[in-house]
Amino acid sequence: QVQLIESGGKLVQAGDSLRLSCAASGLTSSIYSIGWYRRAPGKEREFIGSIRWKSGITYYKDAVKGRGTFSRDIAKNTADLQMTNLKPEDTAVYYCVADLGDGNGFASWGQGTQVTVSS
Repeated sequence: QVQLIESGGKLVQAGDSLRLSCAASGLTSSIYSIGWYRRAPGKEREFIGSIRWKSGITYYKDAVKGRGTFSRDIAKNTADLQMTNLKPEDTAVYYCVADLGDGNGFASWGQGTQVTVSS
C-alpha cells in the first residue's frame, strides 16, 4: 500500500508563488506515476498534470502549463508542485495521487491541501 500526504497550501495573494509537497510512504517502490488534481468550490476534480516516478517525465495540462513545475525526489519519497503567478481561479483543494502500475490508474489519494488566492 502507498499513503500520500499533501502539504503547503496557504492563503496567498494573486501573483504570489507557492510550493506544494506530497510525501509518500509505504510501498513506494510500486509507484509508477504521481498525478496532481485540484477541486475548486462546487467543481469536480480537475486533472492538472503528472510526473513519472522513475524517469521524471512530466505532463502538464493547460491550466498550469507555464506556471506549474512538477518534481520528485525518489530518495526522499516526495513530489512537489511549484506554482507561480497564482490567480484567484487557482483557489482549490490540491491533491496528489499515485498510479501503482496495476491497471487501476490513479487510485491512491492524499487528503488534499487548501490553496486560497485572494484578488
